[in-house]
Amino acid sequence: MAAFFAEYGLFLLKATTIVVAIVAVIVVAASAGRKASHEGLEVESLNKKYKTLANALRDAVSSKDQRKKAAKERKKEDKAAKNESSDRPRSFVIDFKGDLKASAVASLREEVSAILDVADEDDEVIVRLENHGGMVHEHGLAASQLSRIRDHDIPLVVCVDKVAASGGYLMACVASKIYAAPFAIIGSIGVLAQLPNFNRLLDSHGVDFEQITAGKHKRTVTMFGKNTDEDRAKLKEELEDVHALFKDAIAKYRTELDLDKVATGEYWYGTRALDLGLTDEISTSDELLSQKTRDRDLYRIEYKIKQPLQKRLMGNVDSALEKAHAAGWRRKIESYLPR
Repeated sequence: MAAFFAEYGLFLLKATTIVVAIVAVIVVAASAGRKASHEGLEVESLNKKYKTLANALRDAVSSKDQRKKAAKERKKEDKAAKNESSDRPRSFVIDFKGDLKASAVASLREEVSAILDVADEDDEVIVRLENHGGMVHEHGLAASQLSRIRDHDIPLVVCVDKVAASGGYLMACVASKIYAAPFAIIGSIGVLAQLPNFNRLLDSHGVDFEQITAGKHKRTVTMFGKNTDEDRAKLKEELEDVHALFKDAIAKYRTELDLDKVATGEYWYGTRALDLGLTDEISTSDELLSQKTRDRDLYRIEYKIKQPLQKRLMGNVDSALEKAHAAGWRRKIESYLPR
C-alpha cells in the first residue's frame, strides 16, 4: 500500500508540474498579447510630458491658493497654444533597444519612413540607442535604416546611455553626432564566431555524422563533423572580410577616427571613448532632451507591430538569450571592478 501511495504521489507531482508549466505558457502568451494588442504609429509630445511631470511636482509642493493660480495660468496657456501653430523646429525621437537579431528594425524602418515624409531641413532625428550587438546582416540593415536619414540631409543624433557595442556601434557611427553617458560601453569593433564541436563525443558513442555539400566552401567549420585547419582558415578569412566591411562603414561617417587603434574588438567607457574619437560629447539622453525642449518641439515616435502568438513566444526565448548575452557583458565588466 505504501508503494502505491508513493507512486501515486510521484504521478500527481508530475501532473501538477505539467499543468503549472502549461498555465505559465498561457499567462506569458496572454501578457504578450496585451502588449501587442494593436499595430500602428504612436506619437507623444515630450514637451507636454515633461511639462506635465513638472506641474505635478509643483502642485505637490505648493499651497492650495498657489495651485489654483497655477491651474488658471496653465488653462490660459493651453487655450492660447491651441489657437497658435508652432513654428519651432522639431526633433523626432526614436528608441531602439537592440537584441541579437536586431528585431526592432521592423519598427525602425516604419518610423524612419514616417519621419522622412514629414521632416524638413530645420528638423532633426534623435535615436536613444541601447544595443549590445549581434548578427551582422541584421545590424547592417538597422544601420542602413539610419543611413536613410543622413542621405536626406537630416541631422541624426544618437544618444547612448548604456551600451552601443559591435553592431550597436555600427548603428551609432552613422550619426551626425554621438552623445554618450560617462559609463556607457562604446566600441567592440570586431567580429566573432564561436560554436561547440561534438565530433569526439559522437565518435566515442559510435555515431557517424554525414554531411554532403555541393561547393567547396558551402560548409566550413561545423558542430558535428571533424573540423580541419583548412575549414578554420576559411572561416577566419570570412571573419576578416566582415571586419573590413565593418571598418569601411565606420570610416565613411567618422573620417577622423584612427581605426587601427580602435578596431581591435575592445570596448571603452564613455569618457575614454570620447578621447579616442568614438563619440562627440558626454551627456545622458535625459540631459540632452531637456535642453532641446527650450527651443524645439520634441516628439517621440514609436511604430508598434502586432505579432502572431508563435512569434511572441519565440520572442520570449530570444529575450532570454539576450539577457544571457547581456549577463556576459556584465560579468566581463565586473571582472575589472575593484573588490
